[in-house]
Amino acid sequence: MQGMWGIVLALMVGSAQAAVTDVTLDNGMRVIVQEDHRAPVMVSQVWYRAGSMDEFNGTTGVAHVLEHMMFKGTQNVPPGEFSKRIAAAGGRENAFTSRDHTAYFQQMQKDRLELAMQLEADRMANLVISDELFDKEVQVVMEERRLRTDDQPQSVVYERLMATAYQTHPYRRPIIGWMDDLQNMTGQDARDWYARWYAPNNATLVVAGDVKADEVIALAKRYFGALPARALPVRKPQDEPAQVGEKRIVVKAPAQLPYLVMAWHAPTLKDWDKDTTPYALQILAGVLSGNDSARLQESLVKTQRIAVNASAGYDAVARGPGMFLVDATPAEGKSVAELEQAVRAEIRRIQDQGISEAELARVKAQVIAADVYQRDSLFYQAMLLGEYVTAGLPPEALARRVDKLRAVTAKDVQAVAQQWLKDDQLSVAELDPQALSPQTGRAAVPGVRHVN
Repeated sequence: MQGMWGIVLALMVGSAQAAVTDVTLDNGMRVIVQEDHRAPVMVSQVWYRAGSMDEFNGTTGVAHVLEHMMFKGTQNVPPGEFSKRIAAAGGRENAFTSRDHTAYFQQMQKDRLELAMQLEADRMANLVISDELFDKEVQVVMEERRLRTDDQPQSVVYERLMATAYQTHPYRRPIIGWMDDLQNMTGQDARDWYARWYAPNNATLVVAGDVKADEVIALAKRYFGALPARALPVRKPQDEPAQVGEKRIVVKAPAQLPYLVMAWHAPTLKDWDKDTTPYALQILAGVLSGNDSARLQESLVKTQRIAVNASAGYDAVARGPGMFLVDATPAEGKSVAELEQAVRAEIRRIQDQGISEAELARVKAQVIAADVYQRDSLFYQAMLLGEYVTAGLPPEALARRVDKLRAVTAKDVQAVAQQWLKDDQLSVAELDPQALSPQTGRAAVPGVRHVN
């Protein structure tokens, strides 16, 4: 294919084969198409490899604020018109910002793909960020922070835990930004961010649905191909130094119940074909959590009745370092200290005794089923592809993920528990609930709508 390179993969979705085409245009924009002809619909997503981890101190939250501003008009499309045109075509649209990326999506009938591309290409190159509109929208983001973080004690605990667990890595900063930075942010901060990162050679277009790859690529060349590539800032590694001892914090906030979060540093998937640890950690999370027969639920909630809930989580796919998390809420009359010791006991049991083949088989079946069911959704097919490629992983890594999970052994699970769930890599946060006081209602701020 002259002027571009491309590969075609096979990705299992349920029991059907779905072709995935991966192409890079001359200007550096990547285009990934997953054909799925079960229904006459499509999902179109544009992913920018720019999230909160790319921000500077003093402007935290600017990636998310810019996400909001992308709906405020271009030289060709007036403010608010983007969403109106998508809705008039029978579609849905929204956006989300993460630590690693910012993405914009539309879900529409397959014959409306050209409209989505036309609008996305326009705001990639022609966004207008006026100080007047910015000043209004940053107020919306501040209210969003109040509603989703400041007024949610568990969210406050998580935010403070990340700021403690990470010593230097930008993952220590909240995606939505610190309030002081939002209060002092200017329209120029958003314009600088847009100029720095919103370029075709820092973007990936993912289209999944009842489409033909060659037609999608032709449309991408028509609407995005003419946009010039730009020099991108050099990204420095920003490696997190090894933790040298357990960390602990207590967060006091108005709440009804205490809360416990434990976070261990853990690796993420980098060399997808050779790495085994991330797959074993994913199975370990399934052993501890995820269903009624998992260890934390069975032991802490049902048998000991020391917790009202308990779960474990781990995300293998990220641009930066990873965390293995356990969070739990103690039952009435039980302390956070007692709950923590119960969690530790369950982890030690895996470290000392391992897991049985029967338990491994059950957890694998559950983890793999959840993986396959998720990919049965057009939206999540596109989401997973976007997450993988933005993290620097090829579509083949997603296609082979189930095989890699099937290859995990009981010894692998025991080994990663021993290696990574150690106190020197652990940070613990406790919510110390304070008395709830009546709050006066704040006036609603219109526009708190975006998914993050």
